[in-house]
Amino acid sequence: MTNTETTESAEGIARRALASYGLSHAGLELLKFRENAVFKVSVNEQANSVLRVHRPNYHDQRALRSETTWMRALNEVGIRTPTVRPTVEGALVTEINAADSNYFCDLVEWIDGVQLDSIDEQTETNDAELVSAYRLLGNLAAQVHNQAVDWITPENFKRHAWDVEGLIGSDPVMGRFWELEALTSEQLKVLETARGKLRTELETLGEDSRYFSLIHADLLAENILVQNQNIHLIDFDDFGYGWHLFEFATPLFFYLGDAIFEDLRAALLEGYREQRAMPDEHFKHLDTFLLARGLTYLGWLHTRKTTDTAIALTPDIIETVMALAENYVGAD
Repeated sequence: MTNTETTESAEGIARRALASYGLSHAGLELLKFRENAVFKVSVNEQANSVLRVHRPNYHDQRALRSETTWMRALNEVGIRTPTVRPTVEGALVTEINAADSNYFCDLVEWIDGVQLDSIDEQTETNDAELVSAYRLLGNLAAQVHNQAVDWITPENFKRHAWDVEGLIGSDPVMGRFWELEALTSEQLKVLETARGKLRTELETLGEDSRYFSLIHADLLAENILVQNQNIHLIDFDDFGYGWHLFEFATPLFFYLGDAIFEDLRAALLEGYREQRAMPDEHFKHLDTFLLARGLTYLGWLHTRKTTDTAIALTPDIIETVMALAENYVGAD
């Protein structure tokens, strides 16, 4: 379908889902259509909540209920996350049957805050503010990891893993990056060599709980809302089990090659170490996870190759990932 047709389909599904919450007559406005279709729901012209129409074949109901469980657990230790709102029948997830697939939808409270990444759009004179924001990101990441490492997951808890198989296995979480049609044969050879070396390094690192636990896995500044000096962490769609350094790689990836990259890298680490240890011996593996992150983005581009976002990003991401892979393969 075209992007317009997909958007119209998602809006129809969202409108049907609202009935499950007793909000049939609420206002509906598309906020974002990337992984999921995300809508602002308004009552009497006032923002009330956010409705997500989840893309099919990514999370089942058990995984989505687990998302709610972890969000609540984070709230209990002072990490603010949106409150999930149940249907009129008390369900945390509602299923809508459509002609092409079945769609899971959920509803969370509206947080009237400002995205932390709004400063990214300002001029270069505000680099200091961006560095300060990344220090905050690091601090928040450490708080999340502290909770995750100590938390005992309840029975029936289910999430995917950003582990060796989830990153570079035969069926990675974000898709088979090596099938991206825009890659040349020479690029594929480099990536395959890098993939083999990555497997060896990641398996050697192992899944030590000091450095591997539940992670948010999408800790971008756009997923931090600031409301009256309170910090709210949103968008847990990608959260799962993974290395803590993979958490670092996500907010840093799109600054690779920028003059400010090293300052942001240092700020993340500094903020993190205010709450949790990160030995230099382990932190030296960050470049490995930047490459792993890049490979997941190639997989994302492949599985969403017809979307406007994928079409626009493909050349730049390939260029960035290939530079990382070539350096990685050539390293001792």
